[in-house]
Amino acid sequence: MDINLKELKPKIILGIAAHPDDLDFGSSATVAHFINQGAKAHYLIITDGSKGSSDQTVNPKDLTRIRYQEQRKALKLLGGQSVTFLGYPDGLLEMSLGLKKEIVKVIRTIRPDIVITIDPSMIYSAQRGFINHPDHRVAGQATLDAVFPLARDHLVFPELSKNGLKPHKVKTVLLTNFEYTNYYVDISDTFDKKILALKAHASQIPDIDQTKIWLRQMAEMTGQKAGYKLAEGFVRIDLRI
Repeated sequence: MDINLKELKPKIILGIAAHPDDLDFGSSATVAHFINQGAKAHYLIITDGSKGSSDQTVNPKDLTRIRYQEQRKALKLLGGQSVTFLGYPDGLLEMSLGLKKEIVKVIRTIRPDIVITIDPSMIYSAQRGFINHPDHRVAGQATLDAVFPLARDHLVFPELSKNGLKPHKVKTVLLTNFEYTNYYVDISDTFDKKILALKAHASQIPDIDQTKIWLRQMAEMTGQKAGYKLAEGFVRIDLRI
């Protein structure tokens, strides 16, 4: 951990992700950690999750309904407050000013100290053998743009200000990135809550026991970097302007 980065103790957290379950895989133990410290946590899910199934018989509308229910349940199990769904088509997310505006609207409504999202610079990993989902990359970049400068500047989207959604400056952004991290959260006491939240996503995780094994291995490896038994790691950006 960067020795210059002090421990975070936010009052309000906003997690922003492309799909239901993204945040619970990447940062839910950290969210639970902050909630245990007294923070209020909210999620913003950008797509409808309608493509996330290998079941040839599933109806996309039914899948969306199921996944929304799963996400609400998962955050409730963590002790969180609310989930907002924007309902963009899963798998087809594109960068647009409209998307950024909707994210800004939620940021100005929730007024978080910390925003958690995925690092859009994480395009692929040859070592890990994966290509990051394009929805993830768009969601992360749109969130960064919304945080700075769009949510902060009063001359951007003045119609929002007229409707009572005043500009808001986010203090810190935490980005999930599997290749590089500079900030770690001790999740030794909240890892089980992460698994509980993920168990709620039954449509996506057929074998929660197997999932728990590899997630614990990842948490142990991340924890070794910071001297914790179990940890989640992030790229931390403290906004100074």
